[in-house]
Formats: sequence, C-alpha cells, structure tokens
Amino acid sequence: MLDRGPCVLVPVRSVLAMTVAAEPSGGRRAATKAANRAAILDAARAVFSELGFGGATVRDVIRRTDLASGTFYNYFPDKESLFRAVVEESAEKVRARVRAARRQARSLEEFVTAGFGEYFSFLADDPEAFALMRRNSGTIRAMFDEPIFGAGIDELAADLRTAMKIGIVPRIDPDYMAAAMVGAALEVGVAMIQREPPDVAGATQLATLVFLGGIERLGAARDHGT
Repeated sequence: MLDRGPCVLVPVRSVLAMTVAAEPSGGRRAATKAANRAAILDAARAVFSELGFGGATVRDVIRRTDLASGTFYNYFPDKESLFRAVVEESAEKVRARVRAARRQARSLEEFVTAGFGEYFSFLADDPEAFALMRRNSGTIRAMFDEPIFGAGIDELAADLRTAMKIGIVPRIDPDYMAAAMVGAALEVGVAMIQREPPDVAGATQLATLVFLGGIERLGAARDHGT
C-alpha cells in the first residue's frame, strides 16, 4: 500500500518565482502560463499517484493548486489529456537517462545492461515515478501504442542501428528488437515495483540475459543465412 501522506497545495506563486528567475528574458505572461501549467502537473502527479487515474477527478487536481477551475481548462481539456502529459513528462526524463547510458556502451552486454538498468533504477529511485507507475500500471499499459512510448521505441531502434554500424550489436531487425525490449522493460518494471523493496538488480539481470542471448542468436542466424 502506498502512503498517501498529507494533501499538499502546489502554490503557483512559488512556481512562478522560479520560472521568472530561470527565464529573465521571458515575458511575465509567458512565465505565468508556464508556472500555471507546472503547478497543475505537479498537483496531478500527486493526485494520480495517490488516487489512481480511475479514482482521481479534475476537481481533486484543482484543489491541490491555488488556481480557479476555469484556469485549468485553459491548459488541459480533460483528465485524460492531463494524465497523458504527466506520463509524458516522466517518460521524457527516463528516455534521456536511458539513451545517455546506452551511448556509453562499448560492448553488446553493456548496451543491453545499460538501457534496462537505467530504466529500472529510475523507477525505483524516483519517488514520483515509482508511485505513479505502481498506482496506474494498468492505465499506463493501455497507452503503449501512443506516441509517448513510440518515441522510446524509435530512439532505441536508432541506437541499435548506430551500434550495429560500429560493430557493438550484430545484424538484427532493429525495429522488432526495439519494440520487444521496450515492451519487456515496461512489463518487468511493473512487476518489479510491486516488490518490497524493488529488485533492480534482479530485473536488470533477467532482462539483460534474455535479450543478450536473443540478440546473439539472431545475429548468428543472420550470419549463417538462416
């Protein structure tokens, strides 16, 4: 069970101050819009993590901010688009970390281990991502064919192509492999965060060995023309 903790109000004024400080050349209107959107996303992340997508309402999110209900709809038309934006924000963070880790690889094993290890570590180490995934795993699974996850598959396919060109990864179908690896990461990650504590090492080892062996066999099969 997740510890829901106390209801925390996300003040737009504090977010606005940080936004203006970070972008001194931006106009106040643009800064206010950015602060409002950030406050809504922060509040939504907490609400979805505590209540789940099915149990949460737009009203629950608005109550966590000091915004008027009408202001909310200037940024998001409904709960679905808000949830999608929250997931996308987390996905962008983890994709950047995973891709940076893969690009440091100097061998096939490092390439596979780096990607899975960084992803599972992100889920376990980031309290917001952990709570969001644990409470909403079914809803997130249903989004697998959306651009949020498609971008991760495309990036992995591109990295596989690069790794094949420099000889780290054997010749395989990068699109099939990328789809399989991202799908497996999602499912293993969902299973991992249900454990207490999350077994990052075990999840990484399992995924690495499965795909390391599969990639090696596929590469050998292609070399032999089978």
